Amino acid sequence: MTAMTGTVAAAGTVGASRTRMEGRAKVTGAARYAGEIPFADLAHGWLVASTIARGRVRSVESAPVLAMPGVLAVLHHQNAPRLEEFAGMLGPDPTIQILQNDRVPHVGWPVALVVAETSEQAREAADALVIRYDQEPHDIAFSAQHPGMYTPDDSPLLVTETGKGDIEAGLAASAVVVDEEYTTPEEHHNAMEPHAAMARWDSGRLEVVDSNQGPFAVAQDLAKMFSLDLASVRVRSEHVGGAFGSKGLTRPPVVLAVMAAIVTDRPVRVVLTRRQMFSVVGYRSPTAQRVRLGADTDGRLRAFDHQAASLTSTIHEFVESSAGIGRVMYDADAHHTSHRVVRLDVPTPSWMRAPGEAPGSFALESAIDELAHKCGMDPIALRARNEPAVGPVSGLPFSSRNVLGCFEEGARRFGWADRDPRPGAAREGRWLLGTGTAAATYPARVAPSTAAVTAEADGTFTVRITAVDLGTGARTALTQIAADALEVELDRIQVKIADSDFGQAMIAGGSMGTRSWALAITAAATELRAQLALPGDIPSDGITARSDTAEAIGALARQERHSFGAQFAEVAVDVTTGEVRVRRMLGIFAAGRVVNPLTARSQLIGGMTWGLSMALHEEAIRDQASGAHVNADLAGYHFASNADVPVIEVDWVDDPDTHDPTGIKGLGEIGIVGAAAAIANAVWHATGVRHRDLPIRPDRVLLAGSRGC
Repeated sequence: MTAMTGTVAAAGTVGASRTRMEGRAKVTGAARYAGEIPFADLAHGWLVASTIARGRVRSVESAPVLAMPGVLAVLHHQNAPRLEEFAGMLGPDPTIQILQNDRVPHVGWPVALVVAETSEQAREAADALVIRYDQEPHDIAFSAQHPGMYTPDDSPLLVTETGKGDIEAGLAASAVVVDEEYTTPEEHHNAMEPHAAMARWDSGRLEVVDSNQGPFAVAQDLAKMFSLDLASVRVRSEHVGGAFGSKGLTRPPVVLAVMAAIVTDRPVRVVLTRRQMFSVVGYRSPTAQRVRLGADTDGRLRAFDHQAASLTSTIHEFVESSAGIGRVMYDADAHHTSHRVVRLDVPTPSWMRAPGEAPGSFALESAIDELAHKCGMDPIALRARNEPAVGPVSGLPFSSRNVLGCFEEGARRFGWADRDPRPGAAREGRWLLGTGTAAATYPARVAPSTAAVTAEADGTFTVRITAVDLGTGARTALTQIAADALEVELDRIQVKIADSDFGQAMIAGGSMGTRSWALAITAAATELRAQLALPGDIPSDGITARSDTAEAIGALARQERHSFGAQFAEVAVDVTTGEVRVRRMLGIFAAGRVVNPLTARSQLIGGMTWGLSMALHEEAIRDQASGAHVNADLAGYHFASNADVPVIEVDWVDDPDTHDPTGIKGLGEIGIVGAAAAIANAVWHATGVRHRDLPIRPDRVLLAGSRGC
């Protein structure tokens, strides 16, 4: 039959709310994560992590462990398979060059893997394994004044410093000046699904099932590390239970699983414990940020200076780009942003939901609120006065920018006009009440991807793309996009994802996935429709069109393309206990074309919930003597639970963007940006006390209140 016969979609499916394609499978348990899929003759690996913060492994006493029931192997630096060093997505990555030497760069570094018949046997043996170290003095103390602070080099993902005009002269000429330091602590992803990987050899081919955000990128890394042809490596990640950046790169579990499969010639699965996830899969670096703003009495900025400091490990540089947010949001004649970093004996930080923008927005949007108060202006009015016409640093035009539309709609729905601007003016019994707001932005990037669309002989269509659904609803969104591109009903589309055999595609990260994949699917569908317009029937094996968007996306980079938003929060502060309760939150966003309002709303609510958690709860603490976490579990590492989260309302304003055929910008991360600042600003409004250090714990509220600061 001819593929395009049948019912054509009467109206576009993009923009309509659709429940998740895999929803029933997930709630019934039919959808299995990497650690749940059964394999015949499966063995289990258990990671053994370093207990010292710096030094060398002197000995691994494996003989007694090898004699324990079920133990198959003990891998360590003296007997593990050798790995090739290579440059991955972000260059050479020593964090996955594990079990290659005796060096220990931080607590939790992988020093051995015990492989056994069952996970219980592997864990018991790992606990019994004696490893002796030569310990060295360590340094884990982070501060902006650390003598080891240095300025990193520019990279494709980081412009270290930008500047124009004379900052000091601009500040000196300003009638109103804010000059403060803001800090954020170390924070961790804690996705629902722990990191897990299974590796086995199948007919001479390495097959991997891994919990990650980009199977093709992981397959590339494994091929290079183990000196294999890329065609002989297959990585699948069909269902992933959250990631937030922690699964964006190749991680130790999959490397260890492949090593163990080589040594034992059996399928081997490695699953991290919750505590191990605090050490080897990345986290958000603590930050110390100095923000200096100078303005005229009418709130117009003369000087803008944002200096951000963060930490990295001694083995691999990662810079939290917190100062980057001001390069988009606000302009001034004198404008300067910079990043510095210090190497410490700690694990390597990495991407974590809205890297840079999340901590950066807390500092910047708190400082903007302080400036508004000093100028005697409404915080929204001050932001409106400083709306830039073009990119403040780049000078490029915005593809679209509807920040003020977000604030206008948000203020109307939140009841901002009824707000008494005086701090500490509203009270209910022992509760002080306050409201706050903050701006949000996140870049709308795109990356090359490939896709294949097949017209089947039965009149259905199959889409194959190495996308990953982290729980965001990507499967559903891509099905809607394909249905629109082919002009057919949803039930005629089958989308297959998360298999490296489908070819190169952007990882599910950076709010780039849906946009990048949509371009590839739309291009392939367009080519397929052209083929189907030719006379003739579809053969039994179908007709396939493939796309590669590498060349097509070049023109899209010549603009400032960002999502924007306005965050609002109301809090109540208990003057007797210091408890802060968030009563309500509202987020209004301008995020381009929304593919699926149902799942989009879920993503934005999730981001705002995390912003609440960041403001009031999250804080990883290290013991200075040992270098180890004191709260590396879900009992000690606090984040918002159901009882902490009020009604959160989200919506979006019209944000037409005709410069991209998809119109999509991405909204997985913008929900967290500015949320913590809005809450912190609300706490100031309630109490008259400014909190510049997160989280805003009860003890800090009480201490600050007693000091009257």
